[in-house]
Amino acid sequence: MPAAHTLYKFFGPLVLLCPLLMPSTSQAGKEDWTLSTHYDGKRFYNSDGSDKHLGDVSRFIWTSLANEKPWPKWRENPPADPIAERVTSGLRATYINHATVLIQVAGLNILTDPVWSKRVSPVAFAGPKRVRAPGIPISDLPEIDLILISHNHYDHLDTQSLKAIRARQEQAPLIISGLGNQKLLRKLGYETAVELDWNESRTLGETTVHFVECQHRSGRGVFDQMKTLWGSFVLETPAGNLYFAGDTGYSPHFREQGERWGPFALTLLPIGAYEPRWFMKDVHLNPQEAVQAHLDLQSQQSLGIHFGVFQLTWEAIDEPAEDLASALTDQGLASETFWVLEPGQGASLEGRE
Repeated sequence: MPAAHTLYKFFGPLVLLCPLLMPSTSQAGKEDWTLSTHYDGKRFYNSDGSDKHLGDVSRFIWTSLANEKPWPKWRENPPADPIAERVTSGLRATYINHATVLIQVAGLNILTDPVWSKRVSPVAFAGPKRVRAPGIPISDLPEIDLILISHNHYDHLDTQSLKAIRARQEQAPLIISGLGNQKLLRKLGYETAVELDWNESRTLGETTVHFVECQHRSGRGVFDQMKTLWGSFVLETPAGNLYFAGDTGYSPHFREQGERWGPFALTLLPIGAYEPRWFMKDVHLNPQEAVQAHLDLQSQQSLGIHFGVFQLTWEAIDEPAEDLASALTDQGLASETFWVLEPGQGASLEGRE
């Protein structure tokens, strides 16, 4: 059914991009973030003013029909590695899928941007559909102490997954996100949800969590664009400093954060959803930029995230890993410098002396 297939390919990107990139005409969100230096009274903004407009969105959607490289309908995962209940020496990172990683450090179990849903979309019948299962089912997770939410796009703030995680624990994990997200997270059962501005922090046990600047955007519908704050995370832990980028374009913030918080024992950096560059460059790293971010952050070890699960843009499913390997070679870095794990695989780092 060619006509139906074309309509689906059109509607899928449209459903995804309306929340991400349509210009805002919303009067919703009356909070006054006057203490924030990157809020103009109506919306948050990036330091360099990066943005896209309706004409850019239309061009991307129509050209996607002919330019998206084919993905497999499904890809099986290898057997998952065993999960420890707690890690008290060094740290362990288990790649679950997309931007979801289980970080185990200093006795804490930390989840980044949990997504287990079949689609990342405001509707259940259309939008990007996963081609790989999450590497670890929610039922196999250890008790989660902390959840980090980088921003409110559907592939990073997945309400169904957050509800499922909350339902299996008597005590809600602490959940930290940017300004404006607290109300939604509390509705999902996270009564102690914390929202932070850039450069604000919270401490849990021996770990201090800092919410820091990145270059991206927010929105879950046409009328709430840029109404909540996006960001990355720096974690100061006994095993060294960690960095979770979430979703971001390349900008001077990487070098600034490397100078302030580096060196990092481990950085989680996105390597997928980057083509075409004219459209995605403002908000998504490509692998070459991810390697440069690794260097800017003074990272001792990086882990690639945000690739190979949902087809969000034009590149082929294996292209991010291939381009990353080439970028590492170009910079004279060993392939082991930047982990690319299969869903369900984990890797460990020894604690610092």
